[in-house]
Amino acid sequence: MLRRELDYFLGAVRFFTRLPVPVWVGHSAEALNHSARWFPAVGLVVGGIAALVYLAALQFWPQPVAVLLAMAATLYATGAFHEDGLSDTADGLGGGWDKSRILAIMKDSRVGSYGVVALWLGLTGKFVLLAALDPALVPAALLAGHAGSRGCATLLLASMDYARDDAQSKARPLAQRLAPGALLFALAFALAPLLWLPWQQAVVGLLFALLATAWLAAKFRRWLGGYTGDCLGATQQLAEIAFYLGLLAQWPR
Repeated sequence: MLRRELDYFLGAVRFFTRLPVPVWVGHSAEALNHSARWFPAVGLVVGGIAALVYLAALQFWPQPVAVLLAMAATLYATGAFHEDGLSDTADGLGGGWDKSRILAIMKDSRVGSYGVVALWLGLTGKFVLLAALDPALVPAALLAGHAGSRGCATLLLASMDYARDDAQSKARPLAQRLAPGALLFALAFALAPLLWLPWQQAVVGLLFALLATAWLAAKFRRWLGGYTGDCLGATQQLAEIAFYLGLLAQWPR
């Protein structure tokens, strides 16, 4: 059982990142479907890489530079996998007028103006928000942001149908809905890093991330009747940004 779960975890690492995994890790649609519950755990790995790079860079450079290098490390580790989903989703929802047209635009490898703007706002937003945080909180924020935002994307896997009919889609093996037990398993990894943050900020950040997820999910249901792999990437990106936004929120006195 432990070996099987290790296979599933490493399969998730291979699917969601560009990090190397042992050659003995198998690959099948069924295994990838089981790997979905490890999605937030992969976020912990990516967030951990970002936190380590940030802490190392902070010994030599100011906080904004350390944040920039940490972001670059995550982009390298994931191959900008989720950023690509954000860009494609923005192009599809921005330029399409019905489900078939939106899905066609999202599948197009070219990047349109909506996608460029979404990427710029997403990357700039993360940089500005992380650079504005208390330097001591940034490592925990990176861990919680990456794991929690992937937990938000996992909620779509458990509550929505897959929107595409084609069997060639890269995310097709993830199309089966997560069982309640698998969802709870995934959410445990998504929520655990919140314990390393001040509880008030953690709660507000989580609330912001869930609101962003609910807003996107409503759009996906309305226009697509479900989600695609790009939608999962867009959800992860927007939930991560919303989480950092919540951490920085200051209420009027």
